[in-house]
Amino acid sequence: MSSDEVLVETDGPFAVITMNRPERRNALSLSHMRALTTAFRQVGETDATGTVLAGNGPVFSAGHDFADLAGADLGAARELLLACRELMETIQSVPQVVIARVHGLATAAGCQLVATCDLAVATWSAGFAAPGGKGGWFCHTPMVPIARNVGRKRAMEMALTGDVIDAGTALDWGLINRAVPPEELEKATRELLERATRGSRRSKALGKQAMYAQLGHPEADAYTYAVEVMAAASQTPEAQEGIRAFLEKRAPQWPA
Repeated sequence: MSSDEVLVETDGPFAVITMNRPERRNALSLSHMRALTTAFRQVGETDATGTVLAGNGPVFSAGHDFADLAGADLGAARELLLACRELMETIQSVPQVVIARVHGLATAAGCQLVATCDLAVATWSAGFAAPGGKGGWFCHTPMVPIARNVGRKRAMEMALTGDVIDAGTALDWGLINRAVPPEELEKATRELLERATRGSRRSKALGKQAMYAQLGHPEADAYTYAVEVMAAASQTPEAQEGIRAFLEKRAPQWPA
């Protein structure tokens, strides 16, 4: 599954997908986004329980590769942005828990990646920005998941100023789950992923997909949807085994 631009490795029950364009600050060119999408889809078809998204080099991801965009016509720009949307939607649709391991700067579509992942852990030295607001090309698409993480006023501050926020601020605002010293990044990422992947894999996959679906609806509609999903899920072998194991005070034996 690996390519020159995207490395895919196995770490016990987890997969690690690493952006490998350090010379381009892991900028998201069209080919790079397509390779990432393919990697996530292929991992999604395996029995991995979780996936780490990481980056090689000093920067997590600098966002879109402007070499693809200089002089690009409308059709080419739209193609690039649709490929980015496809990548983001793939990350949220695969059954595995996806966690971003952020060691450095994540800007524009790179920050979009962090906001899109289910979970994120960063070093204290990492930074996050949607810099289009202080340039000539506003970060319209990166702000879709960023705003859903941090709320309107903070999203507008990021979008309008374009300033970098540090990991402590990102943690306070809800963009990431943990901020740790650099030497603890891999350990903290794995510990959170281990806790987030306990239980039935199929139940968690349904829960992840339903969570994203209900977040897009008003509360009353979200309840209507969630009630039906949870009622249907109560009939699955995983749910019944979990209920019986609780009542019988024993460890559950999840169906294969």
